[in-house]
Amino acid sequence: MVRRKARLSAALLLAFAGAALPAAALAQAYQCSLPAAPSAVPAIEQDGPTRLMPVSGYTLALSWSPEFCRTRGDSPRHARQCSGREGRFGFIVHGLWPNGRGESWPQWCPTRIDLNPAMVRRNMCMTPDTRLLARQWAKHGSCMGVQPQTWLRVTRVLWNSLRWPDFDRLSRRDDLTAGDIRTAFTEANPHWEVEHIGLRVNSRGWLQEMRLCYARDFKPMRCTPGRFGPAGDEEVKIWRGL
Repeated sequence: MVRRKARLSAALLLAFAGAALPAAALAQAYQCSLPAAPSAVPAIEQDGPTRLMPVSGYTLALSWSPEFCRTRGDSPRHARQCSGREGRFGFIVHGLWPNGRGESWPQWCPTRIDLNPAMVRRNMCMTPDTRLLARQWAKHGSCMGVQPQTWLRVTRVLWNSLRWPDFDRLSRRDDLTAGDIRTAFTEANPHWEVEHIGLRVNSRGWLQEMRLCYARDFKPMRCTPGRFGPAGDEEVKIWRGL
């Protein structure tokens, strides 16, 4: 098992290194500095069944912070992401999830390894929530067959490979659609196609997340219907924040 994990780790990192763009990739943390000291990593309780299954691909889930923070600005737990005192964020990484067959996925795989404070601190400009990082490792990263530091490194490489259109300008467009958002992303990222880009929109029509779909070799692939979300002609609004 140890040798298998080592081989998988090497294969993953080679794939990501090949997929990463050069230094021109643009970060979505408009302003962010790492905390001076590592935060304690909370214990995460399993709140769903363990599901073990072969991995068919991956989803990189990216949360749109202005919408997330719209009703959480006064929450102490979300102060780093939402208060504006420790950074200003656009998209942040919700998680890197292994996919199973169809719309299913593995989760809560057995592991005795947890994130440590140093690992968390290094990634607080990518995912500015200690509890979220710990939960994503326990629920999803544990099913990728790698060590937590490798899972975090993989996520960072994917994240840093992305270029971002101007979502502030995009949000001001009249009659904005899901297709417009996907097209703007493909224009900034020529190796992506519209069918590779999932969106999650709330019941009021506001953008919540972008979900990028990857094959097992970490090349972009067509999203399943459940991950793709709204049709191209569906109107979508983007909250810019106050």
